[in-house]
Amino acid sequence: MRGMRMSNSIGTIFRVTSFGESHGRCVGVVVDGCPAGLRLSTEDIQGELDRRRPGQGSVSTTRAEGDRADLLSGVFNGHTTGAPICMLVWNEDRDSSGYEARRWTPRPGHADYTAHVRYGGFNDYRGGGRFSGRITAGFVMAGAVAKRLLSDALGVEIIAHSKEIGGLRASDLGVDAIRMNAQGNPVRCGDPEAAERMVESIMKASAEGNSLGGVVECHALNLPPGVGGPVFDTLEGDLAKALYAIPGVKAVEFGLGQEISRLKGSESNDEYAMKDGRIVTRTNRAGGILGGLSDGMPVTCSVAFKPTPSIGRAQRTVDIETLEEVTIEIGGRHDPCIVPRAVPVVEGMVAVVLADHAIRAGLIPTVMEVER
Repeated sequence: MRGMRMSNSIGTIFRVTSFGESHGRCVGVVVDGCPAGLRLSTEDIQGELDRRRPGQGSVSTTRAEGDRADLLSGVFNGHTTGAPICMLVWNEDRDSSGYEARRWTPRPGHADYTAHVRYGGFNDYRGGGRFSGRITAGFVMAGAVAKRLLSDALGVEIIAHSKEIGGLRASDLGVDAIRMNAQGNPVRCGDPEAAERMVESIMKASAEGNSLGGVVECHALNLPPGVGGPVFDTLEGDLAKALYAIPGVKAVEFGLGQEISRLKGSESNDEYAMKDGRIVTRTNRAGGILGGLSDGMPVTCSVAFKPTPSIGRAQRTVDIETLEEVTIEIGGRHDPCIVPRAVPVVEGMVAVVLADHAIRAGLIPTVMEVER
């Protein structure tokens, strides 16, 4: 079993390979298969990274990484060349001392134990290594490229917000409200009143040495119908695979999700209608996907994150060397709630999958039409 390799790549044509560890020199991605001629700059990447960057306010970790995008290849004179795009950020604010002290006592809720078993103890255990949320900086960079491609080629917009934190749920909102409000508060929630309560709840949990989980809701607008690939390459399946690659994700739902199982067929079906000369559905309970293919309505999904497992309370574990039960207290710099910083990560991973499927469907050419 230990001889099997990690799977660090996703996508068929628009293919993303992730690399780096939490306390290694850097984290980043290589994006292969991006069409030539796409307008792209470091600023495009940086704008998305800044939304994910740690050290932003009281609801985030105090790890103060600058997360400045370093765009190494694949872009020339402001456009993609068709060659692999390599992007990274350097890890600058590293403190591995606490992890050396806890080398043999796996943290509850983390992948310390499973990684140790799987890789025979050779894995980089500092900060969770390859299993850390730190690697999502690369996901966001790849997503920035995919977002730009989808926007320029198809007019697709991807927007997400914190729908729920610690059991506090935002009102059901339209995309316009999310677009207007989500970036104006520290929890990135489209409902300002709910956002205030969420902030208070996170601060209370943090003061108690605890953490909270929550749900990110994502909408992809203007995706044409027919994108996807039955039977085993369904749009939901590939989106779910990408979203489950985000550390901390424990559930993914599309449209009404589990709630649709409680309805009758007459209540769950999305009836068709005509609007501005095109076929639409009157409701969107299916979340914009039928038979594994987009139906032209917004693709909507909800992504549930567990509470941050590193908390400031004593927890029981086992010493891997002595096989004795022990108690540990986890110090360090951890988000009391990862949901707000996960918003751009969810957007990025949705964008990566949609870009790949759009190219596979023939909707995006291998060379972009641009004015020279």
